[in-house]
Amino acid sequence: MTKPVPDPAANAERLGADLRLDRAASPTVVNGNDEYGLEAALQLVEALGGEVAILTMAPAAGIETMRKALAMGAMRGVLVADDGLAGADIPTTIRVLATAAATQAFDLLLGGLDTSDGAGGVVTAGVAARLGLPLLSAAAHIEPDEASGRVRVKRLSAKGYDLLEAPMPAVVSCTQALGTPRYPSLKGIMAARTRQVVALSLADLGGDLAPAGRGWPSRVLGVERPPARAAGRTLSGAPADAAREVVDFLADRRII
Repeated sequence: MTKPVPDPAANAERLGADLRLDRAASPTVVNGNDEYGLEAALQLVEALGGEVAILTMAPAAGIETMRKALAMGAMRGVLVADDGLAGADIPTTIRVLATAAATQAFDLLLGGLDTSDGAGGVVTAGVAARLGLPLLSAAAHIEPDEASGRVRVKRLSAKGYDLLEAPMPAVVSCTQALGTPRYPSLKGIMAARTRQVVALSLADLGGDLAPAGRGWPSRVLGVERPPARAAGRTLSGAPADAAREVVDFLADRRII
């Protein structure tokens, strides 16, 4: 799964009058953690065989961003695009992606741990729950075993790594530890122009996936800037005296 997001390097993100992200204000790129998952998928296919397909929920223009993923080596794409999904919240996104994924045959469904525009970090896990599949989260290494029909994942943890194992098909959330994504080659860029992208609407997927006419269950009601930072305080004098001042400062604010 990949998502088109505003290019973080452009520093042009802004909210529209409806308090939704103005996606026309910035060029779009493939979400960073999704690219790491894509690179891992491509390496697995190169080593073990198979096919990498891209699944995206985005406006119709999202197909242009998908072309980069296809240029990296993915063979085909599935784009869920529908005017009824404009401003979709996270639960709706999970329902739609899970429903679309269920139309495809796969051993592993890879998605980013989070996205740079929303940073919710729950969509990949939500899709796994919706599909009733095991989730192997925060992957730093992915090792499927076709013979046993199982997959092992090294999961990043506060103490290093956890080793997870589950039957396939399974869902994996991906991190930067999987390796640097490749640059599309000229050959890949040219091939991406002809690779198939199937466009699906809500009607194609069926079911009550979006709350048409009722509004989204969750929405942004207001935004405000954080308070300005106060001026810093410089401590001078003997180290013991400075340390005592720091302790008193923290104690006054009940930090320690």
